[in-house]
Amino acid sequence: MDSLAQRISKRDERALAKAISLVENDAEGKLELLKDIHSMTGHAHYIGLTGSPGAGKSSLVNRLITYLRKLDLTVGVVAVDPTSPFSGGALLGDRVRMAEHFTDPGVFIRSMGTRGSLGGLSRTSKETVRLMDAYGFDVILIETVGVGQSELDIMKIADSIAVLLNPGSGDVVQVFKAGIMEIADMFIVNKADLSGVPKLLAELESMLDIVKHDADWRPPIVKTVSVQNQGIDEVWERLKEHLAYLKKSGERERRRKTSLEREVIEVVHAEMMKRLIEQEKENRSWVEEVKEGSIDPYSAAVRLLDDYYGEKVDKS
Repeated sequence: MDSLAQRISKRDERALAKAISLVENDAEGKLELLKDIHSMTGHAHYIGLTGSPGAGKSSLVNRLITYLRKLDLTVGVVAVDPTSPFSGGALLGDRVRMAEHFTDPGVFIRSMGTRGSLGGLSRTSKETVRLMDAYGFDVILIETVGVGQSELDIMKIADSIAVLLNPGSGDVVQVFKAGIMEIADMFIVNKADLSGVPKLLAELESMLDIVKHDADWRPPIVKTVSVQNQGIDEVWERLKEHLAYLKKSGERERRRKTSLEREVIEVVHAEMMKRLIEQEKENRSWVEEVKEGSIDPYSAAVRLLDDYYGEKVDKS
């Protein structure tokens, strides 16, 4: 694992791909690898892009990659796709839209399934972002599943969050209801060549007046037509302005501290669950007891914890 981390620090793309696969498969030694690369992280600009399905996220990401490469910036992309609850597989359609960048050594694209994460951004995806940061990418784009309220999960890692909306889709009310309005650092009105743009802009400004009237940062609204490559330069300019604000105000450090705190708890939770399940693999008598009604699920859960810790757990 030490050599793999060293290879990542030397920008070995095959090592990065192997490391991500280890993380995805929860392989033995994964935590050691993540510990080794931790000191190499914290330099990239993490940008989250979210919005409802069909808003044009993948098309915009594709154009943004092209624009950033012209600025000689290297780009890592984590595209999160919904995982089937039946097969466990995911249709990784983003790879098709971004195929033109596959041969560019300054771009690395990884499509990932949500793996049942309600937040749309699994722990594995966040660990992949860390690996890309350690590799040395200047910008890491995180495109998430557009499924509504669960998009709030992107708060846990992104520095800048851009929400894509389309005119005439009724998205503004849904955004407001989902709470995304509070976490958005920028709004992108994509497909701005369609009718209904003035109405959408007015609705957004009105809601920003309510939610962000006393905020230090008021999210800008940028109009784009991604399929025609329009407005991409302004998107990047506004993102740079937001990064400058984050650094000057200290908000970036605060966000990253909060993100790391959550990450520690997530790791503890995942590792405890793994060990508990492994310990109880051979002793599952409680399943039949719960089924027969001789014990309730809550008492069974406390018993499992008692067995795990080897002591009585405070049931209060």
